[in-house]
Amino acid sequence: MKDISDSVKKVMIVFLFCFVALISYIAYFQVFKAPGIAEQQGNKRLWAEQNKVLRGTIYDRNQNALTKSERKDALTQKREYVYGDLYTHVLGYVDPVYKNAGLEATYAKELTTNSSSSNDLLSLIKDFSFDKFKDMFDNRKQEENKVGNSIITTLDAKIQKTAYDALGNNKGAVVVLNPQTGEVLAMVSKPTYNPNDLEAAMKAANSGSADNTPLINRATAGLYPPGSTFKTVTLTSSLENISGITTRTFQDDGKLVFNAKQSLSNSGGAAYGSLNLKDAFKVSSNVVFGGLAMELGNDKLKQTAEKFGFNNTIEANGFTIQKSQFPTLKSGEVGSIAQTGIGQSSILATPMQMALVTSTIANNGVMMEPKLVNKVIDKDGKTVKTIGTKTIKQVMPSSDAATIKDYMKNLVDSKLNSSWGFFQGTDTCGKTGTADYKLANGQDATPHSWFIGFAPQNNPQVAVAVIVENGGYGAVAAAQVAGRVIQTSLSK
Repeated sequence: MKDISDSVKKVMIVFLFCFVALISYIAYFQVFKAPGIAEQQGNKRLWAEQNKVLRGTIYDRNQNALTKSERKDALTQKREYVYGDLYTHVLGYVDPVYKNAGLEATYAKELTTNSSSSNDLLSLIKDFSFDKFKDMFDNRKQEENKVGNSIITTLDAKIQKTAYDALGNNKGAVVVLNPQTGEVLAMVSKPTYNPNDLEAAMKAANSGSADNTPLINRATAGLYPPGSTFKTVTLTSSLENISGITTRTFQDDGKLVFNAKQSLSNSGGAAYGSLNLKDAFKVSSNVVFGGLAMELGNDKLKQTAEKFGFNNTIEANGFTIQKSQFPTLKSGEVGSIAQTGIGQSSILATPMQMALVTSTIANNGVMMEPKLVNKVIDKDGKTVKTIGTKTIKQVMPSSDAATIKDYMKNLVDSKLNSSWGFFQGTDTCGKTGTADYKLANGQDATPHSWFIGFAPQNNPQVAVAVIVENGGYGAVAAAQVAGRVIQTSLSK
């Protein structure tokens, strides 16, 4: 009997242990896992629950509607994108088959939450009447009266349209920021697609024939060699780390030789002779800036690049930014180190990253968190939530930012009366980039055309980054796009 009793005790202990473990797992699942599963896009119950509320509207900064929703029946609604493909990569899409993307995904909860019903209850409590009570009760009974919150974005319709038109049929991207607040005034990526015909866009993208990858938002996820636009970062690092750099005289004989087999030349084989740092920046001397990268060394230049956000996740409101990349190189990799000084080697940057670089310089060395939404409102226009401005960090002293502003203004001014008349009257500061890269087969490709800049020099209102894929010299294609965007931005 004792053996049986001991066995029963052992069984009961095992049973108790299993029971406690089961209860603990259920509690853990309910508290930590269930909410996440419930919010997954593939959850059909979630879609049905969300569709009980008519999806809220997405507006531009001036409350022009960018989306519309129409109820088809109790659990089905149609989402329309008012301007077709103009805002595609910013807004994204919402679809029961293809799920959510873009702003539709990041603000899905707000767009499907009906805050006005709770406001009605608060109003009833403050000022009770039977008529109010009856109206509120009737509204709760009628599903068609449930409307989600709306969001007011930072986007400016005129700037967005100008950027879209200026980029034309080129592949590439345009990012426009308010450097003082981090507001995204425009974000364009091409090629694009029509979100009102999502099935056709997805079929084309998955057919193997859509080699232009229209589903990718090049503004935030496209990684490109930044070319000479990166000389703003090299200049920042030089001001910080090399004493007396602004008063030094450089000798540019057209070629920087590393060894018998390696050298770095200026664009078009130009030789600029004796020049100071400001003029070296104006003519975009590869010899001078490649030499500065060698003098700085990989560690110091990398440290400066990382202050700007390279190799790091940059927080943003309403979207995510792909990490830009700056390499770690050994001291013996002299050629690669020199190449990093001119934005080549294995450096890769998103247009948003380079927009933040120029925006930081414009904002006296302070980088602001980029944001796409200013406010969440209910169906009656009452504010539910305000998204304020947020400082990321002080990247450089304001005195260094002032020096770089002066250099960038000098560069633009040098071309105003010749090829850059499109910047006339804007007081623009800028830097071009011609980014070399190779095709998959190892052959040289037509370079990408870059421009980054801001305007006006004093109290900048707009910062721009433009890339035109295979656009050639940055002083041509990208600069023209930026000129049109800046003119529109400042004429408002």
